[in-house]
Amino acid sequence: MLFTPNLLNRLSGSYRHLKVPAVSAPAAQRDPAVVETVSRMLLDIERRGMDAVLDYAKKLDGWAGGDIELGGSRIASSGDRLAPDLREAIELGAARTRAFALEQRSHLQDFEVELIPGLVTGARYVPVSRVGAYLPAGRFPLTASAFMTVGVAKAAGVPTVIACSPPQPSGGANDAVTYAAHVSGVDRVFVVGGVQALAAMAFGLLGELPVDMLVGAGNAYVAEAKRQLFGVAAIDLLAGPSEVAVIADESADPELVAADLLGQAEHGPNSPAALVTTSEALGRDVLVAVEEQLSTLPTASIAGAAWRDFGSVTVAADRATAVALMDDLAPEHLEVQTTDDDWYHQELRNYGSIFLGRWSTVAYSDKGMAGTNHVLPTAGGAKHSAGLSVSRFLKPLTYQRIAEDATPQLAHAVQVISDSEGMAAHSATATMRLDRLSAAPLAGIAS
Repeated sequence: MLFTPNLLNRLSGSYRHLKVPAVSAPAAQRDPAVVETVSRMLLDIERRGMDAVLDYAKKLDGWAGGDIELGGSRIASSGDRLAPDLREAIELGAARTRAFALEQRSHLQDFEVELIPGLVTGARYVPVSRVGAYLPAGRFPLTASAFMTVGVAKAAGVPTVIACSPPQPSGGANDAVTYAAHVSGVDRVFVVGGVQALAAMAFGLLGELPVDMLVGAGNAYVAEAKRQLFGVAAIDLLAGPSEVAVIADESADPELVAADLLGQAEHGPNSPAALVTTSEALGRDVLVAVEEQLSTLPTASIAGAAWRDFGSVTVAADRATAVALMDDLAPEHLEVQTTDDDWYHQELRNYGSIFLGRWSTVAYSDKGMAGTNHVLPTAGGAKHSAGLSVSRFLKPLTYQRIAEDATPQLAHAVQVISDSEGMAAHSATATMRLDRLSAAPLAGIAS
């Protein structure tokens, strides 16, 4: 996660790097071997159906036979096998995420307007019918993913939401992930992972019709499968490694900034973490604090590698330059820790989700406690796209109702445009209505 050359050529303010990534290639890059493997698997599953899914489940998930679907009682009782404080935290996260999604939904309202007399137009927000959610449960089970995918889809009014999650080494489901899906309103849960899970949902191999939309994070194979299945089903977005960036000034606490950078670097050894600061002293203090925290961090082998290879610290001459640099990065998660957070909030344009003030940290959203969605664009995608929300599961379906008295103006304009394009059939749909309209009074006299 570095700044693009075009931006640097246009930037009027000055800046300099205190630390640059050790790896120059992007953190999120399509691996040809991954692309080829996913293509082969999807073609095989499309041809052989569930037999292929189970073959891959046996080979890749360690499936040992039996039903891959969790029974209703097993899903409902998953919370009983959790520590009480974990169960309570899951319930809180699900409730917060649902509350935020329902508030979003309340602002997406059907409407109808008469543009001119006789021309009535409008839109209805209609949820998609079936959603398939992928719930990661590998090295770091992402418990809150069910809140953001299953729960938000249900808040949007999606009738059927099924979920797939890879099995644990024991062969069973992860109870925390399952319970998160349960309290989020999931309809069915299948213990199957990776490419085969996405294909099974997209191709309708799990006793359900094919899903209309695939959502949820995953590894490079999952992301590539979603890319290749786009068109068979809609997808939420193509997410790469988790990213964090911080804008901070001299008022920020270097230990908190360092902790927040490492908090997202912990996601994986290729997770970018960037600091843009208007204070060189703060930047140097953060560099020291990162190394101190890595010396005792249990996941230092992951976070340390990410910081070494994809971490950066940049000193900007002023806050306008800091904003320009950060908008060019367009990070997935953006924290602002300054004496004027509101100014930055108004000026910044490109980010997946923003966290304002020293008391706001990305982890609060990651775990579902802030209510906002953590399925967000990466690799600069925030320049043009937003993250997953309740609106993504809704189709704003437009309609129009044309009355007789609006016909002359509309039909004449359509005839003129269609004739200029040489589209005679289009023109006829308008002129035939004009003919009937002009004949209507005569028909009335004849009767």
